[in-house]
Amino acid sequence: MHSTQIRKTFTDFFTSRGHHLVPSSPLVPDDPTLLLANAGMNQFKPYFLGETTPPFPRATSIQKCARTSDIENVGRTNRHATFFEMMGNFSFGDYFKEDAIAFAWELLTRGYGLEKDKLWITVYEDDDEAERLWRRIGVPASRIQRLGMEDNYWSMGVPGPCGPCSEVNYDRGPAFGKEGGPAVDGERYVEIWNLVFMQFQRGEGDKKGNFPLLGELANKSIDTGLGLDRLAAILQDVENVCTTDLLAPTLERVQELAGREMPDQGEEKVSFQVVAEHARTVAFLIADGVLPAKDGRGYILRRLMRRAVRHARRLGIDGPVLEQATSSVITNLSTDWPEVTAQAELISQVTTAEEESFTRTLNQGTRLLEAAISRTQAGGSAALPGETAFELADTYGFPLELTVEAAREAGLTVDEDRFADLLDRQRKRAQSGGKAKTAHALRQMDTYRELSGHLPPAEFLGYEHLQAEATVKGLIAGGTIVPAASGGDEIELVLDRTPFYAEAGGQVGDTGTFTTTDGTCVRITDTRYGLGHAPDGFRVHAARVLEGELHTGNSGHATVDAERRSGLMRAHSATHILHAVVMATLGEHARQQGSLVENDRLRFDFAHFAALTPDQLTTIEATVNRHILGDPAVSAWYASRAEAEAAGAIALFGEKYGETVRIVDIGDFSRELCGGTHVAHGSQVGTFRLLGESSIGSTMRRIEALTGHGALTHTDAERRLLNELVQLLGTAPVNGPETLRKRLAALARAEEELARRRAQEVSLKAAALANGAREVPGGWVIAEKVTGVTSAELRTLATEAVGAVHHLGPAVAILGTEHEGKVQLAAALSPSLVDDSHSAAPVLTRAARAVGGGGGGTGALASAGGRRPAYLHEALDLAAQDAAALLNTP
Repeated sequence: MHSTQIRKTFTDFFTSRGHHLVPSSPLVPDDPTLLLANAGMNQFKPYFLGETTPPFPRATSIQKCARTSDIENVGRTNRHATFFEMMGNFSFGDYFKEDAIAFAWELLTRGYGLEKDKLWITVYEDDDEAERLWRRIGVPASRIQRLGMEDNYWSMGVPGPCGPCSEVNYDRGPAFGKEGGPAVDGERYVEIWNLVFMQFQRGEGDKKGNFPLLGELANKSIDTGLGLDRLAAILQDVENVCTTDLLAPTLERVQELAGREMPDQGEEKVSFQVVAEHARTVAFLIADGVLPAKDGRGYILRRLMRRAVRHARRLGIDGPVLEQATSSVITNLSTDWPEVTAQAELISQVTTAEEESFTRTLNQGTRLLEAAISRTQAGGSAALPGETAFELADTYGFPLELTVEAAREAGLTVDEDRFADLLDRQRKRAQSGGKAKTAHALRQMDTYRELSGHLPPAEFLGYEHLQAEATVKGLIAGGTIVPAASGGDEIELVLDRTPFYAEAGGQVGDTGTFTTTDGTCVRITDTRYGLGHAPDGFRVHAARVLEGELHTGNSGHATVDAERRSGLMRAHSATHILHAVVMATLGEHARQQGSLVENDRLRFDFAHFAALTPDQLTTIEATVNRHILGDPAVSAWYASRAEAEAAGAIALFGEKYGETVRIVDIGDFSRELCGGTHVAHGSQVGTFRLLGESSIGSTMRRIEALTGHGALTHTDAERRLLNELVQLLGTAPVNGPETLRKRLAALARAEEELARRRAQEVSLKAAALANGAREVPGGWVIAEKVTGVTSAELRTLATEAVGAVHHLGPAVAILGTEHEGKVQLAAALSPSLVDDSHSAAPVLTRAARAVGGGGGGTGALASAGGRRPAYLHEALDLAAQDAAALLNTP
């Protein structure tokens, strides 16, 4: 059965049984505790936690997931992958164990035709109910095994729903492992479907079961996940997930690039499968807006890309591999996942740029490693230090396994214990900060969750009104719910209705005031979503009580800072116009990757791989202003996500959208999904001024610009600066550039003439110094203090002095000068004196110490410096002695 049919069979089965089909959320989740979507239930988490009321009691989805916790197993086992599609069915307080088990059994045995006697079941160790239901449906007790909390119990790691799991496993036969069921061999008895029974409420504790059960949930729920890759391997009767129709074409492409077929076993087989499997993950991550970076989800992508390249190099694929492998993924999966096709150009450019960068890293690391190996061998050690291996990995990105391999070829080992110790220290430092941030975010969310549990979402009035009457429904101070706050307190405020826009989609939150009927005055400093996302998330208003006392239940008047909101609207509408113009100018790949919309100021990040030319920037700015002056209508309308996409609306990377979306149109050239605030007509944006464009990564560019009053203020400042400059030049503004060019040309000619005259003076000084050369056994020595020269001129003077006396024989010149309490020394040798054992640097060794400094150099020229000018003459005498010794050396 083809994977497309496997998906359709699943969704048809559950939609026919009253489940609402929900599209996959992006791999970038709307959850501060997750880097990437790693389970089908991620997007339903607010429903399970009670943060939001689900719009349907049953749901089904095919969710894109990425998980790297088992990355080392990819290619080594038959079932592990870093990207997988999780087919799931969910119940939000509707059906429970009996129906979940019945659905799974019916779909597997009838819908997919799996042999009943090959299905094994695991249940939690004390879940008698689940075992009874499986036995009732026809599974004998001999094929049901009980496992502990690590395998068959689920929780989110925080207080909330939890419960036992039941897993369905398929026996692939003796060729895949030993008998004994899933408790004995996970390769033979491969887990395909996990049924989570959200039955209990848990308290504080860790994920290992060290938490109390606070009782049964009033509304028990179901969360299941059936792995498409694993099921496809079974239904298509292939060995593993890399040889299903999901990855087989990509694996074939890797074999073509390698010029040979994948062997049946061994490390080469692992490498073939790693390259193909990682290529799929890379393609989907980039398509969902993840770009290579040094940390976060961008680091995960970079690690996958570099790992794939390393394994390709092991296969002897020295040319580009990622672009061709991901292109195969796009071709193969574009029907079911059109977003990879839509971002094909971006995927190609990102993979090409990153592979080229990593290839340079490998080349640089190889040179550094070879030097380190030579030093180790010269020192008589048999082991390359762990510090060296760690520096190569941490600073230069050079993989440890390549260091170990190269050291082995040189007859050395690597101190991997020391490397592991250094890596562990680094991880602990990083995790300590990350854990603290996560713990703080979780504590905040617990407080918001407690409030949102008994409060409906605030009614948002801000599209039509900047003022509204509202009632205080909750107060938070120091992360804790409080009944009241007084003057000077920093608080978070929850209102029943609000005109304040909460930060979302790049637009910062509104500010303003809230004044109660009894005169208490509160300044609103920010508005954001504590839980969930636009438009129905849990809004909180960061605030400071200016005077009076504020209590939960107080009514008052909420007022948005209208001038600031107008600036935000101008900047947000300008961002949409800029987005359209950038894509029209550079190509469809140059989509928005992030933005910041502030008061009459915007920052726009987009995918591109080269700096924009001045002509391109001029064109973009002029085109944006032309659109603004055309006064296009700006309108917002609502539709389903599918209808919006069919109408050509652009959905932005990383944004979370509901079933019903808001679309903002600007003229006939911009249509985006957007919940932000905008001007009513394009001309209200005013003027658009592009401040600059810069790189924020190997695949990302950033434009910064001003609008409205900000643009006018900037223009005024530039005009004042221009007036000041032309006044200094003594000309009119229109003649300013030409006058400045003439002045600069005259200055350049004067500097050239000055340099020529200085060179003549140096030559004359060199000749004078040559006249004072002292003959010693083996040649001539010049050792003098000079004045009125720069450091560069000092070195030139020494070299010319040697040249001036060289006709008499080999010569050494040592010159010194003093300026503002600092000493500079230079030494030059005749070229005939320079060989493997002679250079200028040793001539200044003792002299440099005498003036309290150090020096260096190679070949015929060396320099030194110090801070003891009183010892300059002594230093010159020492250098002269060492020069004489050098000349007298055979």
